[in-house]
Amino acid sequence: MTDVTSSKSTRRPHHWRHDLIELAALFTAVVVADTIAKTVVKGPDGPYLLVFSAIALAATAAFHTWWARRHGHTSHAPPAGDTGGRPTTEQAAVTATTRNDTEPESEPEDGPESGPPAETTLWRMRTTVADTPGSLAALCTVLARLGVDILTLQTHPLGDGTVDEFLLRAPADLSARALARETAAAGGRDTWTERADTHDLVDTPTRVLGLATRTALDAAELPLALRQLLGRCTLHSVPAFSLTGRPTGEQAPVEGVLEETVMRLRDPHGGTLIIERPYLPFTPTEFARARALVELDARLGPRVPRSQDVLTLPEGNEITVRRADQRDLPAARAMHDRCSARTLGLRYHGPVGDADRYLDHLLSPRFGRTLAVQTASGRLVALGHLLWDGDETEVALMVEDDWQRRGIGSELLGRLVAMAEETGCDSVYAVTQSSNTGMVAAMRALNLPLDYQIEEGTLVITARLAPAPRPADRTRQEQPSEGARRAER
Repeated sequence: MTDVTSSKSTRRPHHWRHDLIELAALFTAVVVADTIAKTVVKGPDGPYLLVFSAIALAATAAFHTWWARRHGHTSHAPPAGDTGGRPTTEQAAVTATTRNDTEPESEPEDGPESGPPAETTLWRMRTTVADTPGSLAALCTVLARLGVDILTLQTHPLGDGTVDEFLLRAPADLSARALARETAAAGGRDTWTERADTHDLVDTPTRVLGLATRTALDAAELPLALRQLLGRCTLHSVPAFSLTGRPTGEQAPVEGVLEETVMRLRDPHGGTLIIERPYLPFTPTEFARARALVELDARLGPRVPRSQDVLTLPEGNEITVRRADQRDLPAARAMHDRCSARTLGLRYHGPVGDADRYLDHLLSPRFGRTLAVQTASGRLVALGHLLWDGDETEVALMVEDDWQRRGIGSELLGRLVAMAEETGCDSVYAVTQSSNTGMVAAMRALNLPLDYQIEEGTLVITARLAPAPRPADRTRQEQPSEGARRAER
């Protein structure tokens, strides 16, 4: 379809029936006028009546013209050159040029008229406003005055207000302190800001569905999904019974508990999931989302991806590396029985007789991920664990004596670190003894920055996977985690 309307389509169609009717009406009007004129002229005052009638008609026509010009609808009429079609490209260009020349500039007087776009920064901001009409509009007006673009907005209703969570694109020279100050002036309170990145541009429903999918495919993803759903938080899974079989007293109600900065949710595998975020209170909306994710995990039951890789050792033996869970508990206990006391002592840093008590905890997907190595005959000969320790991540290895020094430990450690990187961990740490040269050599072989800390013969090696978040980018600092590294694992 072109933008120019053809002249043929603008002509008004004519029909011979309309012409015949108009001609008949004309003849009838002439007969009536002739009859009236003859009747009036033959009267005594005929000529005068004709003159007065002509004057009255002229006055009526003049009054109608004046009234139409004053109260008519000429302002709504289309331009003379408008044929009813879409404007051509040339007409649109002329119209745009005319509009730009006549309209005032919307840019500030001291702003640049042209040039490359200014550098911007992404921010996440959360503030509480009064639940009254116009409160959000006042805040948006202040953000617009600062040159801040609102990319996404979520609302979390409260009893005494509404928590508004923004994803903002702001000028690079706008500091977090200035943004919080202007927000407070517009009526916002308890304002919290932090730097964001392009991953935060995904809308909330899409992000939640992605986390639900990850949880559905792998039970070990639930703690990670909760972290990503709620932001930086500390998650502890407290079992209902201790390693010695005594009740821990941690059993949350079915509906869960929300206490400002702490959530307590019932763990589907027994015990309680404790989620803490000291720097920012949870909202009822966040609590409902977290509880729904935990309920999904409970309904799906135990599940671990069953993918496996077959590798060939330097001496020619084939081994299989796969994910493991609590269903591998009998095979893991059999491996313990074949290991020496020294191997068990280097791994668990405690009495050898208590080693079996840790296996049920370590193989649970609630506490992390486990990789198992088995031989061609199906015998389990090595275990590698990636454990969620609050907001930190621990790696641990154990290789059966007869299969040590064959590269199995390094292979497991490399895969565990790759898993940690995929989940967004900043670092991983290993707790061992200074005499465990095999573990130290495997950590060094990662070619990552390492930190060493020795306390009473216990060696903690931390590998940095990515730069830590900059504290200066936040107006409120997160409190340090209360969970310390547990050397007894």
